[in-house]
Amino acid sequence: MDAPATAQRRATPEDRLRAGAQARTRVPPASHAELPTEERDPVGVLADQMPSRLPDLVPIRHARMSASAFAFYRGGAAIMAADLVRTPASGFTAQLCGDAHLVNFGMFASPERRLLFDINDFDETFPGPWEWDVKRLAASVVVAGRERSFSDKQVRRAVEATVRSYRDAMAWFAAMGNLEVWYARVDVAQLRQDVADKLGKRGGRRVDKAMARARRRDHRHMLAKLTEAADGGRRIVDAPPLVVRLSSLAPEVQADEIAATIESLVRHYAQSLQPGTRDLVNSYTFVDMARKVVGVGSVGTRCWIVLLQGRDGNDPLFLQVKEAQQSVLAAHLDPMTERHEGRRVVSGQRIMQAAGDVFLGYDRAVGLDGQTRDFYVRQLNDWKGSVDVEKMVPEGLRLYGRLCGWTLARAHARSGDRIGIAGYLGDDEEFVHAVADFATAYADLTARDFAAFGEAVARGGCRPPVPPSRRRAAPGP
Repeated sequence: MDAPATAQRRATPEDRLRAGAQARTRVPPASHAELPTEERDPVGVLADQMPSRLPDLVPIRHARMSASAFAFYRGGAAIMAADLVRTPASGFTAQLCGDAHLVNFGMFASPERRLLFDINDFDETFPGPWEWDVKRLAASVVVAGRERSFSDKQVRRAVEATVRSYRDAMAWFAAMGNLEVWYARVDVAQLRQDVADKLGKRGGRRVDKAMARARRRDHRHMLAKLTEAADGGRRIVDAPPLVVRLSSLAPEVQADEIAATIESLVRHYAQSLQPGTRDLVNSYTFVDMARKVVGVGSVGTRCWIVLLQGRDGNDPLFLQVKEAQQSVLAAHLDPMTERHEGRRVVSGQRIMQAAGDVFLGYDRAVGLDGQTRDFYVRQLNDWKGSVDVEKMVPEGLRLYGRLCGWTLARAHARSGDRIGIAGYLGDDEEFVHAVADFATAYADLTARDFAAFGEAVARGGCRPPVPPSRRRAAPGP
């Protein structure tokens, strides 16, 4: 039977490859070396984020971002988003991580209890130009390499290897079927052999140690690390200012109200899970909770850790309930129809990750201040591990950059037009060299921004006045 005359012709792989090649004419790959030259105010961008943060945590954020240029870069996703919007784009889009720097990749457990490597932070995820993620990753390689005092040649090799890996991986995915792309993943056990081949026995042993550390980081490990015996059960230990129990944050009545709100949120969030996992969450009982400071750029947003108990006291489940604010990319791109920031984070993660946390979900809660806030929920730790960038040797940075480049390409291939993007990238070095030039120039810009930030913090800047009504506000959920 003939297809209806009104049926829209589906673009063939040849059509999509041709569209990518045509985009090269409109937006030459060499143009990606361009760095915005307009006057900018990086300190002002960071200051604009402060009103939505808890005032007592702002000094911690400043301290963490002041530790190094790389730490500043990690916390400055909003600065780079405002810069990237003024750079060329090929016209192809994908679901973006939004903050694709080296430390936002790492190991975690799949539902099948395999240790995988993937992107692991999606607070800023948003649909947009795929080049933005590539450029943020590439610039992070340069900033990290300079932090380690690597030579310019060593850094250049690492950043070019990262971008080249993205290009080659996208060409590989372009030749795959849709299901093959969807099932592609990096199994750390298989990766270990590749590292040993490239870096020798010492490299293999380092991966072995990282895998062992990750596997130890489970819920029982967290129970021993974060709690103490009390009243015949367990309670989270105060470790201010990074982990603070409710009793230390608010008067008893308010603490009870906050606890009730979060307990209700955990019960209600389960509706966003698959039926089997929903029943699993509901089989646990609420025990305790505390506020926890996490990350660098996220410091100041509301984040709670919740201890749940299953069969008995030796059957814990730790959930992280984290506030989801608007993505730093949102102000610079077409608005999404999605109006729930928690659901935006969860959807982006499910699209980009090869395998996700079965407990990943979302909900919305009204705080004691009457403000409605969106949250996403996930396991606090489940075999989570990361590479210590500050201890890398030059060859290690190059290999790690290649791994991250491949992983980012696979994530983009799941939602973007992988064939069109591959056609745009081509098989030459034009895009590789251009992005490496951009990353080098952007690392120079980051060094200047970091110095300006340090001066602002030293003189008490980078923090807008806190209205009196907020100074004594309860730390609502």
